[in-house]
Amino acid sequence: MHPHAQLLTDFYSAFQRRDSQAMAACYHPDAEFSDPAFPGLRGAQVSSMWKMLCERGKDLELSFRDVQADDRTGRAHWDARYTFSGTGRKVLNRIDAEFEFKDGKILRHTDRFDFWTWSRQSLGPVGLLLGWSPFLRNKVQAQARASLVKYMQERGITSA
Repeated sequence: MHPHAQLLTDFYSAFQRRDSQAMAACYHPDAEFSDPAFPGLRGAQVSSMWKMLCERGKDLELSFRDVQADDRTGRAHWDARYTFSGTGRKVLNRIDAEFEFKDGKILRHTDRFDFWTWSRQSLGPVGLLLGWSPFLRNKVQAQARASLVKYMQERGITSA
């Protein structure tokens, strides 16, 4: 197994255990992360997001597969089952991840999932009717960012 494929396997195995410290250790200090809910995270924001999600995801069940990597890039598929805290609704989010590596660590991590499918599950009728719209996506992103900023402030974590 390529060392970067092992790194990704270690990352998702840590996520299954909700071990955010082990997850953070997989990232380069200059890491960048982006997905439909948390676009454009950098540095400490990345590890803080995972820590927040691990702490709050009390019923999180995660599976992963199709881990592939070479010297520069990697990819994997993962599924997350959890209860969305904002509504108490059950979600199955199917995610395709792409990675770039530097110095044996994850430098860039991009998760892609169908936002409309996610919003229908997590938000119910509102997600069904508006999940396709930039308005709802922007609102979810703003709420997610505000939640992360508050989480980091409460713990004295600076994003710089």
